[in-house]
Amino acid sequence: MELWLDAASTSDALMQHPADRVLLASGDEVPDWVDGPFFACVDGQVLDGNTKPVGVHIDVTDAEGQDAARAMVGMVRYLVLSTGEWQMIPLENLVAAAQNSGTSIVARIDSEQAVRGAAFALDTGVDALLLPHGEAEIWAHAQTVAAERLSRRSEADEIEDSTLVEVEITAIEDGGVGDRACVDLTSMLEVGEGLLIGSSAAAMALVHGETLESDFVPPRPFRVNAGAVHAYALMADGTTKYLSEIRAGDDVAVCNAEGLLRSAVVGRIKIESRPFLLLRFQDESGETSGQTFLQQAETVRLVGPGGSMPSVTKIQVGDIILAMAGRSARHIGEDTLSGSEER
Repeated sequence: MELWLDAASTSDALMQHPADRVLLASGDEVPDWVDGPFFACVDGQVLDGNTKPVGVHIDVTDAEGQDAARAMVGMVRYLVLSTGEWQMIPLENLVAAAQNSGTSIVARIDSEQAVRGAAFALDTGVDALLLPHGEAEIWAHAQTVAAERLSRRSEADEIEDSTLVEVEITAIEDGGVGDRACVDLTSMLEVGEGLLIGSSAAAMALVHGETLESDFVPPRPFRVNAGAVHAYALMADGTTKYLSEIRAGDDVAVCNAEGLLRSAVVGRIKIESRPFLLLRFQDESGETSGQTFLQQAETVRLVGPGGSMPSVTKIQVGDIILAMAGRSARHIGEDTLSGSEER
């Protein structure tokens, strides 16, 4: 995501900002410190340094403006948008319309609060923010959000698929009563998805989300009843955290039965005292073994081969479930790889 300097609305001497592009008013001189591309805004047209039209500026303060902007999608390189009282809905509508069209959406920003919404509109976000001159706080916040968006996309591109193996349940024991953590996400889980949870970071069971219908309780498709507070959960950056340490805003790794990972944001952690079952498991070779404490409830499910999702209250010794084997240094913290457990 680029950061553009809006120099077209000021007659003062320009303060230097870390801008990818500068938008000038017609006839303005280019500041000495600008060594990158600059555009000029003339009668609603955006012109490059050779006065060639490359885009348009449109006010989308009402439905008519939104329709006018939508009509330009695919016809211009840049669509610079100024919004009114309604900001997010028009931006989301136009970000959606511009997907794979060749048109880049540039949102004019006039407050610090507007930065994140535009940057993550429809998760995709706009292609550039047009920021006001002289507003140091807005620029600092925009740089932070741009770096965050780049980091999230890099993690999504680079996160390595999980190595899932089939493991056999070797023992099911009474786990006593303890503190159980539900991980509630800000996005919905699909059937077959869950979190990787385990008492050892080297062997983590795939615990299914509460996405299935039942006769007694409605589904909670944003929730994973993950187990005891001491257990590890795999995070989106490949590290692990104790369930008791996960906080709202953290990024966890959501995994499906094929081992494909994606990032999801934690909305809250819900910790309550509940009865546990202790499940022990190991693979055929004995190289992967572990255990996990899960709440004794019909809605808590694991993931097995072939699309099975057995409840912990129905699972039996000898049943096969999916678990994550030890991961590379890129995905697990140093303490785990060096042979010691994380502290």
